[in-house]
Amino acid sequence: MNLEQRFQALQQAGEAALIVYITAGDPSLEQLPEILKVLRDAGADMVEVGFPFSDPLADGPVIQAAMDRALAKGVTPPRILEMVAHCRAEIETPLIAFTYYNPVLRYGQERFAHDARAAGFDACLITDLPPDEADEWLPYARAAGLQTIFLLTPTSTAARIRLVAERGQGFIYCVSRTGVTGARDELPPDLPDLIARIREQTALPIAVGFGISKPEHVRTVARIADGAVVGSQVVHYLHEYADSPHWAKVVGDFVRVLKSACKRG
Repeated sequence: MNLEQRFQALQQAGEAALIVYITAGDPSLEQLPEILKVLRDAGADMVEVGFPFSDPLADGPVIQAAMDRALAKGVTPPRILEMVAHCRAEIETPLIAFTYYNPVLRYGQERFAHDARAAGFDACLITDLPPDEADEWLPYARAAGLQTIFLLTPTSTAARIRLVAERGQGFIYCVSRTGVTGARDELPPDLPDLIARIREQTALPIAVGFGISKPEHVRTVARIADGAVVGSQVVHYLHEYADSPHWAKVVGDFVRVLKSACKRG
């Protein structure tokens, strides 16, 4: 089931998508298959698998620290792809490769697109690759059957929104606020206006991320968008309970509560 099919099925069921971000290799790369199964069983509709990078400018302190820990353990893109390929047959959840452009360039763009798709990724989100600079990447991704997701922010112009609508696939990632990722107490009051501006330009599903960490956040997003992305809080729990035998219950229970907030009406 690709991203559009999952969104369509959720829409028919009266639900928004719950998209969960994790950092591959934190707490350990060997644990990744089990983490993916816990997220699947708890109701995550899609999972963003973060590729650790030494200079993650868009990410807040929680995810930066997770990436640092993963890099210190020698986690690399080839090892992540190998691990995902190893467990993909058991995981039906759509998977999104979440990365930065520098690791993709170093790996080789054509090779990365091919290998990511072959490993079982459905889509790729390269956070610092804007649509107007993606001429080289997009043909490789499309040839491999790997969808490319682009970001829009509160400062995006109408022209940028149109370009993302034209070039993006899967869904549009709507950044709820300027700045970096991380849990927040409140969602910005102008978020409905931003989503309305995006909807005027595209029929693609819209998912909201950055600062989404509580069931009430997800409930609010579910009323105005098609999906909610939760990352830092899940990453925090995976680290905090890394040495606990109860980590799967803690993470699973949290994701289940978030998923229950995705129901509309």
